[in-house]
Amino acid sequence: MDVIAVVAASIRRERERAGLSQTELARRAGLAKSTLSQLESGAGNPSVETLWALGTALGVPFSRLVDPPRPAVRVIRAGEGPAAHSDRADYTATLLASSPPHARRDLYRVAAEPGEPKVSDPHPPGTAEHVVLGAGRALAGPASAPVELGPGDYIGYPGDAPHVFEALVPGTAAVFLMEHL
Repeated sequence: MDVIAVVAASIRRERERAGLSQTELARRAGLAKSTLSQLESGAGNPSVETLWALGTALGVPFSRLVDPPRPAVRVIRAGEGPAAHSDRADYTATLLASSPPHARRDLYRVAAEPGEPKVSDPHPPGTAEHVVLGAGRALAGPASAPVELGPGDYIGYPGDAPHVFEALVPGTAAVFLMEHL
C-alpha cells in the first residue's frame, strides 16, 4: 500500500475519531489548514516532525498515522516499509511494528548520516525511548546530555523531554523502541 495514501487515510480517520475539524487539528498541530487538507487528500509528503505534531495533537502514537493494516505474519526487508524523512537532519525512520490495541509500544529502524543532529521535541507525557545502535557511531539521549554509542550499545531515556540522535559516521543505523505509557 502507498505510504502517502495510508497517511492520508489515517490522519482523516484519527481526526474524525477525535471529533476535530481540519481547522482545529491544524491549530493544535501548529500547521496551516491548507497543509493538513493536502495531507488528508494524499497530495502532501509529511516530514517526521509534521507526523509527530499531528500524532501529539490527536493523542495517538506516530505509528497510528503511518502503519497500514497488516497480516498476522509480517516481514519487512531492509529498505522497505513506511519511512518518514526529517526536514532538519539526514535521518529516516522506518516503522517496523506498531502496538496492537491496548499495547503501548512501536518499533522503528533508523538510518542516519553525519550532519545536522535530529533534535526531537518532547513526545506525549510518559513516553520512553530505547535505542540499540546497529552500525556506526552516534550521540543519543537527552538533548542536554547525549551519550556516544557504538554498535551493539543500548540507551534508554525519557522521550517526553527534548532528545537527540546524531550520526557521527556514515552508515549509522539503529533500532528504536518507543513506549507510550
